[in-house]
Amino acid sequence: MSINATLRLLVAFAILVLLNYTLRPLLGWRTPMDFLIIALLLASVRVRPGVAALIGCAMGLAADSIAPASFGWGALAMTAVAYSASWLKAVFFADNLLLNGLFFFLGKWVYELLFLLAARRLHGAEMVMQALVWSPLSAAATALAGIFLLVLLRPLLETSPA
Repeated sequence: MSINATLRLLVAFAILVLLNYTLRPLLGWRTPMDFLIIALLLASVRVRPGVAALIGCAMGLAADSIAPASFGWGALAMTAVAYSASWLKAVFFADNLLLNGLFFFLGKWVYELLFLLAARRLHGAEMVMQALVWSPLSAAATALAGIFLLVLLRPLLETSPA
């Protein structure tokens, strides 16, 4: 990846992280969109799996520092999602918005499921409801936001000719 493409990716990454900590709390929905997952997936498909795992771990630790009760579980889940996304980039990384939307949906849902199982904060019917209703709704909101942001940030994210 060229220096110019790296800088453009860093700007897009910074915008998404800023949106996560400024816009997301203002929305206050039960199924919030997760701009960190969008940023993580966009970065992961552009780097090698090891680097993607390091980015996921760092982002997860930063996100977990806000909620110390479940510290570490978000990092574990983001690391797994980033590593998997980097390996799957050949399949999903295309200019097709529907495939990217599916990629965002699956990335967010897998993150939520891993976090739910690892943190063990919910049990029984409450966990099933979270895993099968609220998590997919949050993943759908994240996918829609991701598609919108891909269209909006397309000039920053497109690859320049070599």
